Amino acid sequence: MKHLHMTIALISVLLFTLRFYWTLADSAQLNKKWVKIAPHIIDTLLLGLGVAMMIKLALNPFEQLWLGEKLIAVLAYIFTGYYTLKLARNRMMQVIGYLGAMGWILLVARLAMSKETVFF
Repeated sequence: MKHLHMTIALISVLLFTLRFYWTLADSAQLNKKWVKIAPHIIDTLLLGLGVAMMIKLALNPFEQLWLGEKLIAVLAYIFTGYYTLKLARNRMMQVIGYLGAMGWILLVARLAMSKETVFF
């Protein structure tokens, strides 16, 4: 289950990166139906697997602070990703948003591996 979760997380980040590239290039690929649907399916699977692992391992984000911090970082990644692809008005802000999103992903990965909090 863990390896599937990690694989889907990698696919999610790679797809976000591809969509960011297409956004910078003003590509018509962004208008394809699969590009609009696939991220929602992948991210739903990712969330579902995460919840399943929390239940299976009896992890509570209020008791395991690293997990609570990871969930907050995931929410920050979602916001910065949305900002990057939908709200940023120019290329510089899109690049800054993308770098911010990747920073949140690095924090999520660090928390998942070390199980040690950074902010709490």
